[in-house]
Amino acid sequence: MWSICKKEFRQFFGSLTGLVAIVVFLLLNGLFLFVFPDSSILDYGYASLDKFFELAPWILLFLVPAVTMRSWSDEFKTGTFEILKTRPVTPAQLVTGKYLGAFSIIVIALLPTLIYGISVQALAVDKGIDVGGTIGSYIGLFLLAAVFTAIGTWCSSLSANSVVAFLVSAFMCFLLYTGFDAVSKIPVLQGRADYLLEMLGIDFHYKSISRGVVDSRDIVYFGSIILFFLFITNRKIAVR
Repeated sequence: MWSICKKEFRQFFGSLTGLVAIVVFLLLNGLFLFVFPDSSILDYGYASLDKFFELAPWILLFLVPAVTMRSWSDEFKTGTFEILKTRPVTPAQLVTGKYLGAFSIIVIALLPTLIYGISVQALAVDKGIDVGGTIGSYIGLFLLAAVFTAIGTWCSSLSANSVVAFLVSAFMCFLLYTGFDAVSKIPVLQGRADYLLEMLGIDFHYKSISRGVVDSRDIVYFGSIILFFLFITNRKIAVR
């Protein structure tokens, strides 16, 4: 399993595409947070990373599919999947190795964003940022990235075309992140099933953790979504 994880990691950073994806992610965050006037945290008047945690999920909607789109599709396209099947590993180990390899790349992309918090804290003239709330928000962001990675890994197993895998993954992440919240706002559902529908969405639980309170229900929700997509990916690979 770990050999698969390391292979995925080396393969991503072995191409220019991988480095470009991470650089673009960090560049976009930096521009929105410190340069563009409508979203710059320097214009807030107080030390806060709230804008970053509102913006980051939308950029992850494109970064994560860019990382995961080749996980399985390239194996199918180049024929190396047949070689993987000859190795003494189970489908579950293959899926877990691929997932951990992709998620480790996303973690590496997110770690430099800690500089944003250090910078805002250094520029603050009062007590600075809310450390507890920021830690909770980062926990939520890493869990969100873990869910998106599981979704992207599954989408990559559906097609030998990496572009198709990217588009399907981006759509599925967007749908599960905002879809339930959008449906819950339909007038006919107000006061009835709106709250229950909202709770099914990823956005609801991400915002809940971002308040600085790590609720076990949110952790169970994220863990369940990850395990579900890893399970159906495992079934897809086992059948193939």
